[in-house]
Amino acid sequence: MIGKLQRVPLRDVWKHEALDFTQWLQDNIDVLNEVVDLNLSNPESEQSAGAFSVDLVAEDDSGNPVIIENQLEKSNHDHLGKIVTYLVAMASKTAIWIVADPRPEHVSAITWLNESSSANFYLLKIEAIRIGDSPPAPLLTVIVGPSEEGKGVGKTKQEIAERYNIREKFWTQLLDYSRQKTKLHANISPTQHNWLGTSAGKQGLGLNYALRKNEAQVELYIDCGKERDEDNKAIFEQIFSHKEEVEQMFGEPLDWERLEGKRACRIRKIITTGGYRDEEEKWPKIYEAMVDAMIRLEKSLKPHIAKLSI
Repeated sequence: MIGKLQRVPLRDVWKHEALDFTQWLQDNIDVLNEVVDLNLSNPESEQSAGAFSVDLVAEDDSGNPVIIENQLEKSNHDHLGKIVTYLVAMASKTAIWIVADPRPEHVSAITWLNESSSANFYLLKIEAIRIGDSPPAPLLTVIVGPSEEGKGVGKTKQEIAERYNIREKFWTQLLDYSRQKTKLHANISPTQHNWLGTSAGKQGLGLNYALRKNEAQVELYIDCGKERDEDNKAIFEQIFSHKEEVEQMFGEPLDWERLEGKRACRIRKIITTGGYRDEEEKWPKIYEAMVDAMIRLEKSLKPHIAKLSI
């Protein structure tokens, strides 16, 4: 015969959160250890954290403090803020938040904290159950916990954010330098992306700067849109027919890329002086090389762009 599992209202089991549930958890810390796969010991209640008191503070295997905050109701912003405050006040690296009803926004917040910080955060759901006439028993379920995958995701997000910020700074300074030399990109704003550009005087033709970790490039990018693939190739061929003249005026060879199988085409010059991941002390030399190449590229292509028949 199989019994039927029944959920019991939490307040029927622990009438008072601090006096009953917290005390029960302190006396039965092994129940928590089994769920979060930690080895917590020496739990003490109502530890002072500035003007507040932490529900429980335990120790991990290394003797580091672990914050435990209990809430026999729906999770709320107040307790989330307390957990972060307690973590800092107690110089802890691990926090456990036990709630009766985890709200989606707090699940997302704990996930984000695990990804974005070096600390470990657990969000657990507490329920009380019984089978038939058995005494009620606790049921703890991990809703969110730290993981290597989560930390990896967080690190990747931080690296992406850092990359965006560095590129925006690079473009800001490059445009400041460029405005001293040419009006080509005078009305362009810096971006966080790996390229920025301006019109070359014809629809679908752009004079672009592009940026990578350790190199950069200037280019004429030809892309008149989805319905004009043939026009893109035709424009490229018309300019390519003057390759020798263009390169002579530019002063050195260019990369002529018809980009077979793709919609766009481009004519570019790679700048090997450096990129956005090089030391900032090197950036002025990179700006100088990029802007100089852009000025020469625009000058060498301008008469041929003006004569385009498409």
